[in-house]
Amino acid sequence: MTTDGFTTCLWFDGQAEEAAQHYVSVFENSRIGRVVRWGESGPGPAGSVLTVEFTANGQKFVALNGGPEFRFNEAISFQILCADQDEIDHYWTKLTENGGEGGPCGWLKDKYGVSWQVVYAPLLDMIGDPDPEKAARATKAMMGMGKLDAAALEQAYAGEQG
Repeated sequence: MTTDGFTTCLWFDGQAEEAAQHYVSVFENSRIGRVVRWGESGPGPAGSVLTVEFTANGQKFVALNGGPEFRFNEAISFQILCADQDEIDHYWTKLTENGGEGGPCGWLKDKYGVSWQVVYAPLLDMIGDPDPEKAARATKAMMGMGKLDAAALEQAYAGEQG
């Protein structure tokens, strides 16, 4: 095995190139790499995309046009740890646009059905706080949200009325 880490393969039904271009536009430190197209011997139409290698936020991916047999579900998701509300808003907006949908507790599905968790990074320490009251307040606030509200989470954690 090489020492380059892992590459995540995402299975699409004809949207591999479009999806790769979308993810590269959403995240910094991203680029499209090698695009492999079917040749004359198929089985896909000659010239159509089989795979697209891309990097999104430094993470390696390959988008595969595998067909309609498999769909994404919430059993696999990608976490985006955000430093502030601006980052939360950016990723939430970009990943839910054009057919994506928000879910509970910072989760969403993008227009391709890929699940993402747009997380306020300090929340992880809040809900893991050794003070059970602080942790419970932060957890309760998070459970009532779709897109996370950093200020409301901070207020709940601190015991302030919002």
